[in-house]
Amino acid sequence: MLPPANDVTGEALFAGCMSGTSLDGVDVVVADLACRPPRLLAARLLPFPDDLRADLLALCHPGRDNLDRLGHSDVQLAELIADGLNHLLADSGIAPERVTALGSHGQTVRHRPEQPHPFTLQIGDPNLIAERTGITVVADFRRRDMAAGGQGAPLVPAFHAAQFTSSNHRAVVNIGGMANITLLPADQPAAASGFDTGPGNVLLDAWAGRHLGQPVDTDGAWARQARPDPALLEALLADPYFARPPPKSTGREYFNLDWLDSHMVRAAAPAAVQATLTELTAQTIATGIRSGTGKAVREVLVCGGGRRNGLLMERLTAALPEMKVSTTDSHGLDGDWVEALAFAWLAQQRLAAAPGNLPAVTGAAGLRVLGAIYPGRG
Repeated sequence: MLPPANDVTGEALFAGCMSGTSLDGVDVVVADLACRPPRLLAARLLPFPDDLRADLLALCHPGRDNLDRLGHSDVQLAELIADGLNHLLADSGIAPERVTALGSHGQTVRHRPEQPHPFTLQIGDPNLIAERTGITVVADFRRRDMAAGGQGAPLVPAFHAAQFTSSNHRAVVNIGGMANITLLPADQPAAASGFDTGPGNVLLDAWAGRHLGQPVDTDGAWARQARPDPALLEALLADPYFARPPPKSTGREYFNLDWLDSHMVRAAAPAAVQATLTELTAQTIATGIRSGTGKAVREVLVCGGGRRNGLLMERLTAALPEMKVSTTDSHGLDGDWVEALAFAWLAQQRLAAAPGNLPAVTGAAGLRVLGAIYPGRG
């Protein structure tokens, strides 16, 4: 079962950082976890320099691997995080000594839970971060769960369960590069379940990059210019991943433009493809919510960058007419920072020797304490 809600009196400052499959940069937060919901004290997006983003994109695609690129990116990302956290603390007037630890997710460059020898790899050297900031770093959260037979992902549902369980049946949806859901039975945080439903923004952003030369289709404006292509949508929805039962997780190495190109059944206008991809994300999330225990859900809370896509939110709401769809912002947690806050919370769990996974979500053999500790300079 999940440990009890934090009952620490006084201050419990933790930092968290997360860079996901959208590859737009690193979210860094500092929060007081003695409060519920956590009290966000400072937050910032650290954009990736163009050269680092290009290297990370290359590393995320099988067949384009290079050990020198991997090593260089590992250090460059760690420097970005360390310098960014130092500046965030200084600008916010928070002394580093007040921060108990930083939970650093790093950047996933490969996630292969279904291989004969399952593995997951996140980079962003925690040794360098600890040295540059003087703050204890907790990192490498996923591999212990995978060693216990789990997928190593998603990990955020445990945080969702700790923060959003209520007397109502709820679902929490994170729409980042990939989309994942957490199903929260009323008053039962230990009974939470969840999984990656598939692509969130990753295909939308990649298609906009290919045809518009810009990183995002802001508010879904381009997709609104066309209607979804029924044949293409049917072909995409037929992918085996969507029918696979949980536990399941996925990433950019599976859902990418090569995947999309391989499913193109006929030529379609680029805007129509964008509209189709929007519908794909909305429908696969809605189907995931209705699966299993999610059938009782009546309230859906959305976080992540995808909640800023007005068309996507409209399509998700239309796909779930019997449910109230809102955002985590209206429930006390800014949806831009939920994942980074989750890794701050996971760092707190690690230092308390408390579990950070949910076996019903990841498929691990049991609850596990996640993460490795890299002490600061004292």
